Amino acid sequence: MQYRSFGKLDWKASALGFGCMRFPTADGDRLSSKIDEAEAVRMVRYAIDNGVNYVDTAYVYHGGQSEIVLGKALKDGYRERVKLATKLPVWLVESPADFDRLLNEQLTKLQTDHIDFYLLHALSHSRWQDIILKHKLLERAEAALADGRIRHLGFSFHDDYPAFEEIVNGSDLWSFCQIQYNYMDTENQAGVRGLKLAAAKGLAVVVMEPLLGGRLAEPPKDILAEMERFPVRRSPAEWALQWLWDQPEVSLILSGMSTMAQVDENLQSADRARVHSFTAEEQALIAAVRETYRARTAIPCTRCGYCMPCPNGVNIPGNFENFNYAYLYDNVADARFKYQVFLTEAERSSACIACGVCEEKCPQKIEISQWMPKVTALLA
Repeated sequence: MQYRSFGKLDWKASALGFGCMRFPTADGDRLSSKIDEAEAVRMVRYAIDNGVNYVDTAYVYHGGQSEIVLGKALKDGYRERVKLATKLPVWLVESPADFDRLLNEQLTKLQTDHIDFYLLHALSHSRWQDIILKHKLLERAEAALADGRIRHLGFSFHDDYPAFEEIVNGSDLWSFCQIQYNYMDTENQAGVRGLKLAAAKGLAVVVMEPLLGGRLAEPPKDILAEMERFPVRRSPAEWALQWLWDQPEVSLILSGMSTMAQVDENLQSADRARVHSFTAEEQALIAAVRETYRARTAIPCTRCGYCMPCPNGVNIPGNFENFNYAYLYDNVADARFKYQVFLTEAERSSACIACGVCEEKCPQKIEISQWMPKVTALLA
């Protein structure tokens, strides 16, 4: 196992962290609350025995059961060997007192007296303004830091770069952040700009979705062929992981592992994790793979946002992103899940009334009102 600096903290993190969002389940549903407890415990302990020293969960993972199972996995001396991270479900906060109620519940579920790394979960501009600042949750977090229930405060993030910059600069309490980042998301969400901004401010950066929910581990045939022609042989998953580990700003990569085979493969990859190890030719391969993926894009939306706000409340870039995801990764099921979970009913393509206001503003001259029914037909 390789170890890396974790922001300004006097502690080295394992290059690989164990994400507890995709534990093995009894019914095969990756989000199910029916965790195969014995196998999950075995996997977590095996990873720790082989050098992993950071485990990450959240209040909502596996229908609320992930924290409970992880608490069991960390018994018998394993808790002292790792840093434990979990997340406050900020969307469940209706008053300042909810911060302490939820945190104390999590401490009980995890069978611990403190959380090493506590995150405000899935922040966006609206959640920052309407929940965190409105309910003065940073003051509650500062009190929890003072009394030792949490040791370090951070946030996970799902929005655009301006929102990320706002949140990073919005508090001096942050020690770390967690972003979705991989070779296909360099310009999406926080992106490479957010990675470098956070690192420049001394924050550790934890990377989630390094394989885009597994999609980069199972690329389409044309992209797999590009990788297999390259003189250096790596699995698609290892190409994605090593590309991330090559960047010094990446403090740790979280992998949501569902099988012992995945744990073994990722541990072996983490043994080879090095900064600035990619050659120019290897970087060129990743760039070529990225462009091959992007060539599969159905709708030429750049997410510039000029079409917004829609007078009827439709999230135009969000709908197009989900539609394009289906084509990029040959995966309609995951695209439909994103469409139905991450967009409200009012934001979905089905709410479009074809008024045409957005089309006048679109720099790409996309016929938005004609695409919206196609999005609905595929994803609704």
